[in-house]
Amino acid sequence: MTQRSDFGAALEPLLLVLGAEAVDVAEATDSDVVLSWDGSPTIAIRLDFSETTAAQVRSVESELGGKLSDLSREQKQAAIRILDDRGAFALRKAIEDVADAMSVSRITIYNYLNAIRDSR
Repeated sequence: MTQRSDFGAALEPLLLVLGAEAVDVAEATDSDVVLSWDGSPTIAIRLDFSETTAAQVRSVESELGGKLSDLSREQKQAAIRILDDRGAFALRKAIEDVADAMSVSRITIYNYLNAIRDSR
């Protein structure tokens, strides 16, 4: 196994959570993040931010044991806290995506976030 494949294999869990993919450096675009190993470009990471939010939602659903839309109000608030702690809402359109996944309005998400952030 080469260093490149070792490096790529080590990144797999992170890429899975982020909804990202590793691409060959020769195929990298300007929006990809090129990572170096031992001083030379080794692998490019392609981020799909819409998929990133979906991956974070799936992760929280797995942790809480059900679809966000099926959770109780208290569990939904816990999910919002987890997502906020992980920085999910820094991503563009994340509020809308999470609201859709929870089957609630954007206003509800903002209310949950305000309550969580005010309590810190």
